[in-house]
Amino acid sequence: MNIPLNSPVMMYRIYKRVLPAVHRELAVWRNRAENIPDPELRSQALASIADKTFHCEGGAIYALLAGEKFSDAVSFIVSYQTISDYLDNLCDRSTSLNPLDFTALHEALTDALQPGVPVKRYYRFRAEQDDGGYLEALVKNCQEKAGSFPFYRQAKPYTLKLASLYGDLQIHKHVAEEERVKRLTSWHKAHPKESAELSWYEFSAAAGSTLGIFCLVSYAAGSAGFTALDASRIYERYFPWMQGLHIMLDYFIDQDEDERGGDLNFCFYYPDEAALIHGLTRFYHRAVSQLQALPDAGFHRRVAGGLLAIYLADPKVKENGRLKRRRRRILTSGGKASVFFYLNGWVYRRLSKT
Repeated sequence: MNIPLNSPVMMYRIYKRVLPAVHRELAVWRNRAENIPDPELRSQALASIADKTFHCEGGAIYALLAGEKFSDAVSFIVSYQTISDYLDNLCDRSTSLNPLDFTALHEALTDALQPGVPVKRYYRFRAEQDDGGYLEALVKNCQEKAGSFPFYRQAKPYTLKLASLYGDLQIHKHVAEEERVKRLTSWHKAHPKESAELSWYEFSAAAGSTLGIFCLVSYAAGSAGFTALDASRIYERYFPWMQGLHIMLDYFIDQDEDERGGDLNFCFYYPDEAALIHGLTRFYHRAVSQLQALPDAGFHRRVAGGLLAIYLADPKVKENGRLKRRRRRILTSGGKASVFFYLNGWVYRRLSKT
């Protein structure tokens, strides 16, 4: 497998291969979303693509691990992330606060990982029903692509573990505001093994990432001789530290808007600013340490450094003096590679706007 050997080569492949492939896939789903009959479902589907394109762009970097199955891996990742972002919009900006509704919706994410499993009536507990087959098509595309990957059987149990944790988080964090923390702390206590070194809000963040799934699926698509032991190692190395780093950074840049909107943000639960900075850098260093033991360790370390860079290059950070001051302290913990990706991310975001 021809894995990028250094940061400039990896960046070149991201620009030349990954991003164009992602945008082609998203154009298909955007066209499909524009034809959703129900206006509320159509609005949320289109908003999830417009506002969260960079989730697909970042996740699809893992398709570089898929060898000749690169295009199919991108298709899977974009479809799966689009389901995730769409459901997040339906729950976050929901006409419902019903946990049964959120549970039914997120069955789509576990069904998408099981080729051959019949699709369900995912909207059965909400008023809006007619999406013109949009969610079903996304699920079936994931199933089709996963089913074509030669080593997916080895990865499947671990993708389902991660999807189950993700779904649980989405249910607990979107219920009525007064119930959220109580549900999340109880959930944390129910997973003592996975959350041994984590507070309830750090465990919740680690459950909220799709990176482990994309890594597993991409290896299953293109890595000759990929075994169940390999899949187990990826699961253990990505959860919780790498996934927690990803989502804590996402919450880090959203602090202002979440505070204004009264939304749940896991960064708010650190006791003070020093604890928050320590928590984020701890996630980074523990992630890098864990990733050292994986094949293609350099690739995974660069993705970790890239996470620091891409999130900290977000305009939300520049526009907020408090976040801007914190940015330097976090970014320097990632070393030269993070600074390289930060500069590229800064340039890319500005070129994207023009």
